[in-house]
Amino acid sequence: MMTKKALLVIDMQKGSFAPETPRYDTQGVINRINLLANKFRTTGNHVFYIQHDGTKNNEFIPKTEAWEILSGLKVSDEDILINKYANDVFYNSNLKLELESRNINNLYITGCATDFCVEATVQSALAKDYTITVVENGHTTGNRPHITAEKVIEHYNWVWQNMIPTKGVIKVKRFETILNTL
Repeated sequence: MMTKKALLVIDMQKGSFAPETPRYDTQGVINRINLLANKFRTTGNHVFYIQHDGTKNNEFIPKTEAWEILSGLKVSDEDILINKYANDVFYNSNLKLELESRNINNLYITGCATDFCVEATVQSALAKDYTITVVENGHTTGNRPHITAEKVIEHYNWVWQNMIPTKGVIKVKRFETILNTL
């Protein structure tokens, strides 16, 4: 059986993109995710939208506006929605089961926030021996007290490019390269 690919779109939710928490290149990231998601669907691969459920902290409560996926993202009926409860998408969620049931071992990772949920998911997926491609210009974050969002993104792209995988593989590739090779 052929291994399929999945595009993970992490925490691109309205509550993460409030005026008080501006994100770097939001519209560019949204546009790139939409184009990649369309390409994944048309090539018989899967798109997973990951939504943080922060009910425990009284944040991002399911069915509230903050929990909703950004209006600019084009979610299809065939896409898979996964609730997550920690920075790591795999923690206490059904993601691994959903991936296994579809014979998916090749993950393309996008989303928000680079230095929290995207990073935790990359680390977790790597420890689970997935083949990972981080979309270099497909994740975003906000400025931090000591560093700009752009520098955070640049730093994590460098970290991921220089990681030593276990059995899996990790690559960081630009959206344009990925789109042309799917």
